Amino acid sequence: MILLISDLHLEEERPDITRAFLHFLDTRARQAEALYILGDFFEVWIGDDAMSPFQHGIAGALRRLSDSGTRIYLMHGNRDFLLGKAFCREAGCTLLGEPHTVELAGEKVLLMHGDSLCTRDIGYQKMRRLLRNPLSLFILRNLPLNTRHQLARKLRSESRSQTRMKASDIVDVTPAEVQRVMGRYGVKTLIHGHTHRPDVHALQVDGQPARRIVLGDWDKYGWALQVDNNGFNQSPFALA
Repeated sequence: MILLISDLHLEEERPDITRAFLHFLDTRARQAEALYILGDFFEVWIGDDAMSPFQHGIAGALRRLSDSGTRIYLMHGNRDFLLGKAFCREAGCTLLGEPHTVELAGEKVLLMHGDSLCTRDIGYQKMRRLLRNPLSLFILRNLPLNTRHQLARKLRSESRSQTRMKASDIVDVTPAEVQRVMGRYGVKTLIHGHTHRPDVHALQVDGQPARRIVLGDWDKYGWALQVDNNGFNQSPFALA
């Protein structure tokens, strides 16, 4: 069994999500061969050198799962793209590049966070390219901690206000970009998060039937996609 989750947005202000996630690690995830976390694991991340006791606690919980035999893979999201090697060493997980292909249930599958697929959001894509530039990443990681905290708060606030003002199709994936990326990597299944719109979408890629599985975000419910002999099945569960 393989489990895939995304968009937990872990933060101290949401202890209900944290409790549910820790319970998930101690129960369902212990039965899995691997756990994939496809981005926005944390609500904000300003650098491995700025880890709080809360974040160290999450790393410790992941390490316990890893030590029990479950492989853990982590992908950057738009909220936590500064997650680095130090966190992964502490947590016992492997950081994946994006996009990433993996074989699941005997099928080649493409994994993404999903924000790069939202190409109609031109302003966001410009900001994404700027922030993900290697030089920008170097500068960000070496800014004083207080400056990073202030910048993170500013970006977080602007992101929330701009998202509320944009049309729903602007902040969703662009169908043509989905088809292009899937065709480039030669897959018929794409799994991603980011949009907070859990669903399975049927589409055509190079004239062949394909599907796009969108992972749910953890808010009112938790979500996990389970891959096993019965196929790909995602379902919500109560946080309590």
